[in-house]
Amino acid sequence: MSRHDRRRSKTQKRATIAGAGLLAAAAAVTTVTVASAGEPQARQKATYAVGAVFVQGNELGGNTVHAFDRAVDGRLTPAGVYVTGGKGGDQTDAPTDSLASQGSLVYDRPSKLLLAVNAGSGTVTSFRVRGTKLTERHVVSSSGDFPSSIAVHGRIAYVMNAGGEGSVQGFRITTKGLEPLAGSRRSLGLKNEKVPLFSSSPGQVAFTPDGRELIVTTKSANTIEVFPVRRDGRPSARAVVNKSAGAVPFAITFDTAGRMLVAEAKDSTVSTYKVRRDGVLGIVQKPLANGQNTLCWLERAGDFFYGGNTGNSTVTGYRSRGGRLELTNDVGIATPPSAMSQGVIDLAVTADARFLYVQNATSGTVDGFRIGRDGHLTKVSTTTGLPSFAQSGMEGIVAA
Repeated sequence: MSRHDRRRSKTQKRATIAGAGLLAAAAAVTTVTVASAGEPQARQKATYAVGAVFVQGNELGGNTVHAFDRAVDGRLTPAGVYVTGGKGGDQTDAPTDSLASQGSLVYDRPSKLLLAVNAGSGTVTSFRVRGTKLTERHVVSSSGDFPSSIAVHGRIAYVMNAGGEGSVQGFRITTKGLEPLAGSRRSLGLKNEKVPLFSSSPGQVAFTPDGRELIVTTKSANTIEVFPVRRDGRPSARAVVNKSAGAVPFAITFDTAGRMLVAEAKDSTVSTYKVRRDGVLGIVQKPLANGQNTLCWLERAGDFFYGGNTGNSTVTGYRSRGGRLELTNDVGIATPPSAMSQGVIDLAVTADARFLYVQNATSGTVDGFRIGRDGHLTKVSTTTGLPSFAQSGMEGIVAA
């Protein structure tokens, strides 16, 4: 090969390599452009399921759990309906909320169990959660009348029975579901019928974050009852009875420091307490009013809290600053109410505190909201077609 031919060959190779580099660079640019621009790609990402939301139907003829895929933008897509094997219930004279409680549907993340009360059957159902699929249904007696709330800590669960004298019954969480904990049943000493009057039934059972106390709110008695819990999971023989700081205590939640917040329905207030080891409550902050009507439900999202006001179908936002609770805005409404959002009851927050889901019993809908850095709520979806309040209605919602 001549010197001229060798030079021409090297020039062609350089051109080929350079051309390949240009093609690769163009391909890279094209890939970036496609991935970062265009509404269709954004919509495709928004429909990708990253979690689930479960809603309890509470139907009198046969209780169900409605499953929904949760997308990255918070939107919900129906993913199936599962029969619990028990019946829903409806408390006497309940205005919008058939169970008149918080915690009737609970998701225990460590065991991946979903627990649902069957108030009309006096039973509790557990499901194994796999994405939005519910398997391994297991039904046990609640050992009382009208179960309406569940609390879980570690491998122990307690069910609150609202009917009759009222009671709490303990269970061990096993690979098969719930198994009764012998010697754990405690009476609440109430005087209800088997199907209780909504205003005199207990509101919620809850564990303190460390699991050392089991707490029950009683509405008409205006008390908060605390059972110290032994290491074997059994509560003390009698509860320490504390007078509620506000009238008609209902829902319970805790802030990041372990202080207890209680929603009070009569004047739509929230009181903050320290739970002492002897079961006595110390008032940290007296009742804070939100200016709304009938605050019953309360859930935490990081340093924010959201309350459901069933009387005027609004959601109130709260912020905790150094243990002091305050409203996120002057009017006490975190998001404007709508015609499709009537009868606000129970709420659920995602584990990352990015989204809030609100049950609307009268309209049979669930609203999804994105939680802003300042606590402001932006609606991302309204899911329709759920059991609306009539003879009974849906109650109980969790985000998994």
